[in-house]
Amino acid sequence: MRYIKYAFLAIVAIALVAVAVANRELVTLTLLPSGLAALAGMNQSIQMPLFAVIIAGVAIGLLVGFVWEWLREFRQRAESARKDAEIKALKRDLRRLKVEKHQGKDEVLAILEDAR
Repeated sequence: MRYIKYAFLAIVAIALVAVAVANRELVTLTLLPSGLAALAGMNQSIQMPLFAVIIAGVAIGLLVGFVWEWLREFRQRAESARKDAEIKALKRDLRRLKVEKHQGKDEVLAILEDAR
């Protein structure tokens, strides 16, 4: 299974290098559309290679997706933590009740009763 993971990562790396080599030309990224930039009084733009724009877009999309999913699953994680705490409390009570049940009895008889 580990080799399949490494093979997949190698294929992804080769694909990213191929995209980077094929898209080295510079593109201009503008912060705002020209009409809105004139209204706001700021016309900021930057030139960068196209592959950097593509990879940055994919990375930002993955980051937003991970954060969105983490926030969406908060309810399930909280419920799981509550149930884990309840299970621990019930196990603690069960141990206490077993000790009380077998208090004053012979240890061998207590073990035999628990085995039933």
